[in-house]
Amino acid sequence: MAILWIVSSLAFISTAYGCGVPATPPRVTGYARIVNGEEAVPHSWPWQVSLQQSNGFHFCGGSLINEYWVVTAAHCNVMTYHRVIAGEHDKSYYSNEDVQVLKPAQVFNHPNWDPSTINNDIALIKLVNPARLGTNVSPVCLAESSDYFAPGSTCVTSGWGLTRYNAPSTPNNLQQAALPLLSNSDCKLHWGSNISDIMICAGGAGATSCMGDSGGPLVCEKDNVWTLVGIVSWGSRRCSTSTPAVYARVTELRGWVDQILAAN
Repeated sequence: MAILWIVSSLAFISTAYGCGVPATPPRVTGYARIVNGEEAVPHSWPWQVSLQQSNGFHFCGGSLINEYWVVTAAHCNVMTYHRVIAGEHDKSYYSNEDVQVLKPAQVFNHPNWDPSTINNDIALIKLVNPARLGTNVSPVCLAESSDYFAPGSTCVTSGWGLTRYNAPSTPNNLQQAALPLLSNSDCKLHWGSNISDIMICAGGAGATSCMGDSGGPLVCEKDNVWTLVGIVSWGSRRCSTSTPAVYARVTELRGWVDQILAAN
């Protein structure tokens, strides 16, 4: 088992840009790189952020949940000197996109985050200044604690992670892949007792998340809005497309998210 160094309403969300509705509609093959994925339509996942070191090196993904907050994986080990880049599609040095370079004010790791079991692999980043919401930057909806997403549902993960486990570098353009959700009992056929109730599995059907995708979104469409159901957490060391990847299960972690946002 290897960590992938790559997958109630919020009062804070701006009413002008409701959550989960991209201004640029996504197009997903097999739904209508990630490994065996495809390039996303630019800015069609407007909540996707790139977490970068000060020199511009991308190390993890994340999701904007309102103009002040980003959700990512605890194992990304985000520090306040890191950068949160919003509104990006092409992360190459020569891109002339109108990106927003945001600074973390505070990082909250889940108090029960356990690196040995990879349970509670979630962190919240509070931004120094709010993201400017618009066509290319808007929040994703968060799954409610009571939501149910059925095994077999097709959902989508996105990120700038490796397109094969031994690739020399991550792709410049944001990649996406459609993945089926698995029940935890089916996931345990691959991963055994490593799978807990705080995890949700997707993939194993020809595409997967890989190193560099960590902390990024697994979103499912519910009532015509995209909802954050999982956070890229861990999976196959070789990013096998026949093995499901494992995500932190947002429905089980939603209560903690609400608590942190209310208190801060």
